[in-house]
Amino acid sequence: MNFILVDDADKRRKAHEFSYSFEDCDERGKGPGTMIQEILESEQFPELEELVIGSWGNSWERGCQKLIDDIVANADRFSHIRKLFIGDMDFEECEVSWIIQGDYSALWAAMPQLRELTIKGSTELVLGDICHDTLEALTIICGGLSTDIIKSIQNAKLPKLKKLLLYIGVEEYGFDGNESTIRELLECADFPELTYLGICDSEMQDELTKVVLESKFMGQIHTLDLSNGTLSDKGGALLLEKIPEFPNIQKLDLHYNFLSDEMAKKLETLPVEVDSSDRNVADGEEDGEVFMYAMLTE
Repeated sequence: MNFILVDDADKRRKAHEFSYSFEDCDERGKGPGTMIQEILESEQFPELEELVIGSWGNSWERGCQKLIDDIVANADRFSHIRKLFIGDMDFEECEVSWIIQGDYSALWAAMPQLRELTIKGSTELVLGDICHDTLEALTIICGGLSTDIIKSIQNAKLPKLKKLLLYIGVEEYGFDGNESTIRELLECADFPELTYLGICDSEMQDELTKVVLESKFMGQIHTLDLSNGTLSDKGGALLLEKIPEFPNIQKLDLHYNFLSDEMAKKLETLPVEVDSSDRNVADGEEDGEVFMYAMLTE
């Protein structure tokens, strides 16, 4: 197993990443069924606040359900973990759309102390009925978010949630909704303490920008993340018009976009911190359709 130590500058918070190499899996027979026991037996584990789990071995063939189940079964021994990331792997280990995830339904009650949860991959992902009194950040990184997952978030009981970051993705990799799906999510979700809203990595980023700007959360958040999608000058014009109406907005994250240089410069004059970096150019046009691609679509 590979161990990667991460220390914050103030040395008060520690994190480890645990992951299996191809050799661990193919030559030593390791996988989701062995990982949690090895984590529990590691010398570093008792001191951790943040647990990052990378590849559990052939992650495109075997999901992490056993891993999740073992965390739940040993919930008392994970009581010091405040931040959990399951699926932190790059494309060389496993393409994001190939990562087989699991069912997190039992995790909410098993880890009442959890403050942040990050999940990478959406294949076979189930969130169930989300109810957690202290979770402050929920991030899902994927190539396509299903409406079932979106519904679970929409109906979630997360009274302390401060950050919601969702990679919407594309139809080819699991997104089976439309802009009305995201509109309903933002209309129905009840997150009274939300200050960071990220609706990103979409091939209809201009349309979702309009939806977000019309949402009830615009009056309470300080960070709006519309990055990694196909944001063009159409969406940029909406932001230029509407952002000044919300003095609470402090940061606008638009990195990876299809903005023109002129529009990017206009956006950077807004009285907020604007990241419009990593600008892209459309990949041709045919029959009036301009080809632009979200960042995480493989």
